[in-house]
Amino acid sequence: MKFTNSLIKGKLIKRYKRFFIDVEVNNKILTAHCPNTGSMLGLLDKGNDVWISKVDDPKRKLKYTLEMIRSNQKIVGVNTHRANRIVEHGLKNKLFKEFSSIKTIRSEYKYSDDTRFDFLCDNKLIEVKNVTLVRNNKIAEFPDAVTSRGTKHLKKLIESIKQGYKPYVLFLIQIQNISKFRIAKDIDSYYYNNFIEASKKGVKFIAYGCKLNSSEIVIEKKIQIMHD
Repeated sequence: MKFTNSLIKGKLIKRYKRFFIDVEVNNKILTAHCPNTGSMLGLLDKGNDVWISKVDDPKRKLKYTLEMIRSNQKIVGVNTHRANRIVEHGLKNKLFKEFSSIKTIRSEYKYSDDTRFDFLCDNKLIEVKNVTLVRNNKIAEFPDAVTSRGTKHLKKLIESIKQGYKPYVLFLIQIQNISKFRIAKDIDSYYYNNFIEASKKGVKFIAYGCKLNSSEIVIEKKIQIMHD
């Protein structure tokens, strides 16, 4: 997935009210939209390098959007709205070996009255989870806060097997130089327990890492999932 324009580099000052972030660019303070409602644990230290995009939309109050942060020498993609576009690009270009033979791609698939999944590819349901947490230098983790929505999705995916679907959770790791992935069970033990249960019942879990720079974010390689 290529950015429409090259990103603007700056320094993080602070995030506030969840959706706002102040960034210093060329000695000026810009306020950008923060499109990540999660805790962004470990990413929000003052002075971190950040990259923002400029949006030429007269209807928008904020002209800039936060895209990436560098923390502990790793660039992390934090715009959760980009995750599905990155995955869709990967699906269309056969970058996931698990989905290389699919014929159809449907996004925002309505599974039930109260649940949508990110993609239905033939009979394969795919729920995408954007991963931005890294506490060990080489291990990415999810979630970065308690996720009742994520647990609900796991239960619905288990349910879908009886209806003939083949369910997947795809952890999209927008973090440079990651070799392994695991569930952060100390952050959300309930999600971890449901992850184990879903694995036993037939839900497939896969993780893929990305290559990130100021011009594009693309799928790079499959990442090992640790089950301990």
